[in-house]
Amino acid sequence: MKNNMYFRVIFFSLILLLSACSRSTDWVQFRGEGGRGVSLSRLTPPLGLRWKIKLQTGNERIRSLNPPVVLGDTIYFGSDDGNFYALDVESGFMRWVFNSGAEINSIPAADKDNVYFGSKDGKLYALCRKTGEEVWTFQTRSQINSQVQRYGDYIIFVGDADAIYFLSPQGVEQFRIDNPGWMKFTFLIADDIMYHATTPVVEFLGPFDINRREFLWYQSSREFNAIWFSVNAVRGDLLYMGTADVYWEGTYLGYHAFNRHTGEVVWRQYLDGILFNNDWDDLWEYFWRNCDKLDFMAPIVWKDLVIFTGGDCTARAFDANTGDLRWEEVFESPVSSAPTLASGRVYFGLQGDDYNPPKLMCISARTGKVLWEMETEGSILSAPVIAGKRIVFGTDLSVFYVLEQIF
Repeated sequence: MKNNMYFRVIFFSLILLLSACSRSTDWVQFRGEGGRGVSLSRLTPPLGLRWKIKLQTGNERIRSLNPPVVLGDTIYFGSDDGNFYALDVESGFMRWVFNSGAEINSIPAADKDNVYFGSKDGKLYALCRKTGEEVWTFQTRSQINSQVQRYGDYIIFVGDADAIYFLSPQGVEQFRIDNPGWMKFTFLIADDIMYHATTPVVEFLGPFDINRREFLWYQSSREFNAIWFSVNAVRGDLLYMGTADVYWEGTYLGYHAFNRHTGEVVWRQYLDGILFNNDWDDLWEYFWRNCDKLDFMAPIVWKDLVIFTGGDCTARAFDANTGDLRWEEVFESPVSSAPTLASGRVYFGLQGDDYNPPKLMCISARTGKVLWEMETEGSILSAPVIAGKRIVFGTDLSVFYVLEQIF
């Protein structure tokens, strides 16, 4: 009997271990499991190139190549060229490609059967994961420039200045929330609450209880000195968000923490961005290129720190409870992407300039110290995706990378 019990414990331990390993190799929604921008992978540098592919000929710089999703042995993502790609994660072999007829600036979601994405043609597409064949489409009244998320029995996405749509997995509208003015709108869902949702009044946002279909509280955008509002992150009772604006001499960056149940401000920090080129035209170009990235200024939370990259030449970590600046790391060129964290290490891109090449950076989440870096062909456009022992990202020269751990 004791031997049977021993083998039973070993068997179920192995099942749990394999299940955890399987989860750590998939990245099936915007900002990963729980929308935290954190991978369960134990990825550690140095990293080597597994493969890369150039999606378009020429050297024209694109403005967006949003984070892919990785499920099983396949990577799924859309591009400025209007194509939605399914690539083999091992080799880069193109399993299939689907043309939507317009630029794709949405972030897909995947489940066991389908992959879902939006296009600037105003349609939400559901494609068969295995074949790329169209399963259904849903036509909206505007462009779709948001993440798409499978949450319970809903497929959720946002139409620019249109609505937040809640569809069934079969593509049938269940309900919607008016979106009278917000563009490139992203959201976080935690504990059945959407942070944030739009209201019938353009300037107001608030957390929306999906089950009860009601707002918990409202927040006016006028209380922020900003024209960009990032997707949120959650830690316990606190809700974190980054904001950004641009003025004659540089960028103006905000870092905010709220009580997520009441909307009360817990702490707030405003800082002038650190940039080494303050030419007005270049500032505006840098800022507006960032605003095409749906995860611009998105925070990640690690232990008692909330970490931001983007908006200037720095990465910063604040005490998650008090807002005190714990560390600040300044780089030679502007940061080009939001961060992703794995095993206490933060990965993001540097834009590069006339004197410095674009790079993938890896720094310590605890101290901000640079641990490893690699030059890239073009600047990384959005937070890298970490799935198992691989890191996946695209650049503004339409180059798609898959790196893997060497040792």
